[in-house]
Amino acid sequence: MRDALVKLAGWTGVIARAGLWVAGIGLILMTAFVFAQVCFRYLLGSSLFWAEPASVMLMGWFILLGAAVGVKEGYHLSFDVGLMIMPKSWTPWFHSLSDLVVTSFGFGMVWFGWQLAAKAANGDIAGLGISRMWNFAPLVGGGALLILFSVERILRRAAGLRTLRFGDTDEPETGMMHSGD
Repeated sequence: MRDALVKLAGWTGVIARAGLWVAGIGLILMTAFVFAQVCFRYLLGSSLFWAEPASVMLMGWFILLGAAVGVKEGYHLSFDVGLMIMPKSWTPWFHSLSDLVVTSFGFGMVWFGWQLAAKAANGDIAGLGISRMWNFAPLVGGGALLILFSVERILRRAAGLRTLRFGDTDEPETGMMHSGD
């Protein structure tokens, strides 16, 4: 099982890197769209009718993809305050409980995001001419990644492999971890 989880970590690492690239490109595009809109509006006296809705949609993608990757890398959505007063032996249990809560939150994002997308599917986004369901796609995609990355963390811990925490780095080839500088 350990070997399968190490292999899974390699695949989810690729997914996380792709998510970060998409999020980064989305952030750059959103910034460019907003800058172009300001220039067109105040310098040319015109408006780019598509810039605002496209920027809002891109913002949803880079926020939710970034949050999911933060879970994978141990930098986001964790409940560590109680660990300061608990015995060290309880730490893995509290980390798993935290990951279960994040997994549940991811399920809620997928479930309710899908429902919102279905309700909005018949309308169009003004300025873009595409279905309003695409406004909720980042919620579903980000939630699915939260589930994937949180379940991976739970399985790694159950197999005796350490999970990433703030300041740690992962070596997927061995499944072992060491502290970062």
